[in-house]
Amino acid sequence: MGIFQKIISAIANASMPIYKFENNQIAFKTDFEEYIKYDLDIYDMKTRHDPFVVEAYTINNEEIFLEYVKTDTNTTWNGQALSLYEDFFKQKLQINEFETLESKDISNYTFKVKRVDDAFILHIIYIWAANTDVFIVDMKGKLYKKLLSEFEEGYTYNYEKEQKGNVNFNISLVKENCIQGFFNASH
Repeated sequence: MGIFQKIISAIANASMPIYKFENNQIAFKTDFEEYIKYDLDIYDMKTRHDPFVVEAYTINNEEIFLEYVKTDTNTTWNGQALSLYEDFFKQKLQINEFETLESKDISNYTFKVKRVDDAFILHIIYIWAANTDVFIVDMKGKLYKKLLSEFEEGYTYNYEKEQKGNVNFNISLVKENCIQGFFNASH
């Protein structure tokens, strides 16, 4: 492969989105420039609007809750996005204890297993890229295990026997931004 082809290939790979949603599937880019696909089957999708976002939506089904936020280039978060999301999540669902049992940062992904009020566990996947944040709450852990196993060879999931949460979500960080001020125009 010539130098020109290598440069074109590098640019093409760099421009591949880390996350995409199409044909009732969510797909995640791995370190090997491939996509891991996850079928959603039946889901509810809501478009979200805010003056500081270019595109935003939530997807909700029996196993997954996802919030996609693509901010305008002159927008900044008023804190670390995942921490703001976890605090918002805790507040909206009136959670008293939200203990982190596992946390892994790999590439542009953060994987967390959280215990909720000593009752059950939830899996959080956070994906970030330039001006884009994706927050995923995986109730059963299927996507969490599948994706983390792709990034970490030999990963062992230690929470099979734990009670899994089944939470009905109707919350949105973007929807509540005007009230809570999660992000705004940068100065």
